[in-house]
Amino acid sequence: MNSYLEWQENGVAQRARWRSEAGIAPHRQVQIADDTLGADAAYRLLESGIALLWRGDWVNARHLMQALTRRADRRFGALRGKAPATPGEAFARHREQQGKRAALLARLLVPLEADYRVPLRRAQETCAACQEAWGEPDGEASMVALRELLAVISAHEWRKKGVPVPAVQGRIYPHYGVFSPVRGEYVDLVANAPLPANCQTAFDIGVGSGILSAILAKRDVPRVVATDMDPRALACAMENLQKLGCAAVELQRVDLFPEGKADLVVCNPPWVPAQPSSPIEYAVYDPDSRMLRGYLEGLAVHLTPGGEGWLIISDLAEHLGLRSRQQLLDWIAAAGLQVLGRLDTRPQHPKARDASDPLHAARAAEVTSLWRLGALHS
Repeated sequence: MNSYLEWQENGVAQRARWRSEAGIAPHRQVQIADDTLGADAAYRLLESGIALLWRGDWVNARHLMQALTRRADRRFGALRGKAPATPGEAFARHREQQGKRAALLARLLVPLEADYRVPLRRAQETCAACQEAWGEPDGEASMVALRELLAVISAHEWRKKGVPVPAVQGRIYPHYGVFSPVRGEYVDLVANAPLPANCQTAFDIGVGSGILSAILAKRDVPRVVATDMDPRALACAMENLQKLGCAAVELQRVDLFPEGKADLVVCNPPWVPAQPSSPIEYAVYDPDSRMLRGYLEGLAVHLTPGGEGWLIISDLAEHLGLRSRQQLLDWIAAAGLQVLGRLDTRPQHPKARDASDPLHAARAAEVTSLWRLGALHS
């Protein structure tokens, strides 16, 4: 069901459809803003809870967003007050600060025409990007946070140029709302791990962009079945698999496992057991470890005799005190599984080396692993 933003402009009550991927409710206090408003004054208004509906120049709006982002980074970038007692407390405070930062920056709004055009001076072309993210225009004008619209535009640019992935000797073209395989270490683990003997069928649980299915197909697994519940992920995977010459991969919209058994069942669940605050964060945060536990609990009955399950997961949650290694091992044992082996790698992403990051200690110690699992009574 659509929600609507209501405001007063030139003494007249106005109403427009409200767009928010994160599910933010329409703002109750809305003030018109234009090029005469300075960054300091704008920041104070946003901080007080007032949303600003921009009627000025598009380029100036982007410059204002940059200035507001710098101010928000200074305000919410460091963990203030008493030092956190535990890594888990540091993580909780960091998430809280980032949530406040995101909420503040989401109060700068821009209008969209019914065809997704931005009716502002010097506005860039946004129709193609919005159509990719939200589908065909529905004939209704709307309002959206500038920050969200910029993310849509950025996703459109990434989708056009793609992300090079050496493991498949090609590129992955991520769609808006689908996690991009920018962390190559987990991709390389799947590319290099020894396949089970006579591997004829593989399942890819949570296909996302399609990168792991592509690797399995490129490794000459005769049949690959990939699943996901997100229509955006399935559309993204289909496009990427076709471009990489792996169109024979079967895509199914199911929760976790398809029917039947496989010689190899691969899953790269979200690595951190926490509540996502936006759709894209479901690739990173797994509330109550739902996907991880669902994969482990259902794995044994979906393996052929001698088959393997590959669990690709980071131990970042362990370093943050959100899940212990023993808890993971207990879940594996309770599911009737045994550990056949493990391949480890260190992350290469910049945050692992950023000492200013509030979670630096945990990130610097992080190890990404491919756990080779088998059924106890295989």
